[in-house]
Amino acid sequence: MEITLFFEALWQLSIAMASYILFGLLFAGILHELVPASIVTKHLGKDNISSVVKSTVFGIPLPVCSCGVIPLATSIKKSGASKGATLSFLISTPITGVDSIMATYGIFGWIFTIYRAVTSMIIAMVAGILTNIFDKDAEIKKPSFSAVAPQATSFTMNAPAKEESCCSTDSCCDSGSGSKKFSFIAAMKYAFDTLLGDIAKPLFWGLLLGALITVAIPENLSEVLKDSNWLSYLIVIAIAVPMYVCATASLPIAAGLMLSGVSAGAAFVFLSAGPATNTVTIGVVKKMLGTRSLAIYLGSIIMGSILFGLGLDYIFDITSIDPASLIHLHEEAGLIDTISAIILWGFLLWFITKPYFTKKSDCNSGSCCS
Repeated sequence: MEITLFFEALWQLSIAMASYILFGLLFAGILHELVPASIVTKHLGKDNISSVVKSTVFGIPLPVCSCGVIPLATSIKKSGASKGATLSFLISTPITGVDSIMATYGIFGWIFTIYRAVTSMIIAMVAGILTNIFDKDAEIKKPSFSAVAPQATSFTMNAPAKEESCCSTDSCCDSGSGSKKFSFIAAMKYAFDTLLGDIAKPLFWGLLLGALITVAIPENLSEVLKDSNWLSYLIVIAIAVPMYVCATASLPIAAGLMLSGVSAGAAFVFLSAGPATNTVTIGVVKKMLGTRSLAIYLGSIIMGSILFGLGLDYIFDITSIDPASLIHLHEEAGLIDTISAIILWGFLLWFITKPYFTKKSDCNSGSCCS
């Protein structure tokens, strides 16, 4: 009986998300082809508030795979971007994306979707601005070329410049340099091979965990979490901060929490803090930006998520809206929803089992390389 309930919950979550995820991936692939990587470094290379705002806004819809965020941020930092711009980009990009925004609307409706997008921008901008204020980059004095011999100067000017790749690791294999013609095939390959391949495993486990939470959370635990918002927030934060979960894969888990009686604010805390950070990103931020930036990074995410979670609960309290009623889990799925769920699960099962049928590439599973 419990197994039947589990698979019913799993199917309901799948049909609610699938069509939006597939459409979001399609749009993400097209956007990836249309937006050159050079634009990123051009607009984020200044040490001011404007660069923080631009990096935040640019990071919201950017179709960058989760394993490609870190090398891209590293490239941005090396190109001369401030610590604040780099940090705001690191926060805003993983929290939301085109596929995640569409899937959020599919499950939670427009209130949750707008609230999630706006608050993630605010958290990222606050973190970036605080970093620029309290952890400024050390000024690098430009070398004087007046004393350089003419012969050396001539050699330097005539030598071909070595083009720096936009990727610092094999997890991002998109060059993105120079002008190129739009290719629909390349867009689809990025969307349904590179991007979906990257999120396939966390999305797979996210769906399973979401269904499990829906049917397995004890009633007494739900009552405790419902009666004490602060306790539920602290528990969720303790789980979400070190856990690796992408923005899309966090949705079914949050839906499972809400359907089990946990407040919308606590579910939002997971949606915000879960994708924004994990143990790997924490280590990279410390190494790339330093301990002070890391403290601002974690503090902004934790405090921002909790404050906006409380704000969301307050909105639902004063409007007398039942948050669980906003979750769109249809009893009878439409034809498009059913086909989309079947297609999505086909992709997920393929990427999960692919390493067992193909030789592993230099990029480990090969899901991050096009």
